[in-house]
Amino acid sequence: VDCVIFGFDESKLKVLLIRNDLKKYQSMWSLLGDFIEEEEDLDAAAYRILKQRTGLDDVYLEQVHTFGSVDRYPEGRAVTVAYCSLINVQHHKLKILDNELHWHEVQSVSELAFDHLEIFQTCHKWLQKRIQEHPLGFNLLPKKFSLRDLQNLYEAILDTKMDRRNFRKKFFA
Repeated sequence: VDCVIFGFDESKLKVLLIRNDLKKYQSMWSLLGDFIEEEEDLDAAAYRILKQRTGLDDVYLEQVHTFGSVDRYPEGRAVTVAYCSLINVQHHKLKILDNELHWHEVQSVSELAFDHLEIFQTCHKWLQKRIQEHPLGFNLLPKKFSLRDLQNLYEAILDTKMDRRNFRKKFFA
């Protein structure tokens, strides 16, 4: 299971990455992931991994996609299920910082260990589609926020500038 945790902070979309400790990928960044335990279902594994790596236990995760390329893992055949979440970085402080756990701006991510770049890009596209269909962004903003704050959020996730008047018109529609 691999967890792609997107965060919104300072009007920027970020992703949570960790330094990989496998010899072949030493010092490269990777997503938060681990193997499923024998008596564990997928959802439980995703939440366990998130809690073990970050200390967070109040984050909603959604299953996004399964990856199964034959050569995706150097130690042998491995299939991974990607889970995704979108959180407000200010409201969810990391409690564990092992292996240089760190937020990275989405725009700066260009190389990751294993096939994690493909997983990250798939989840980013999922998030971009999802935010246009559902009001996911409200939990990233304070209880009281301006339309400009909301527009900044959408622009960060969709990676595009929007006309203020058109955004407001579409939002109210």
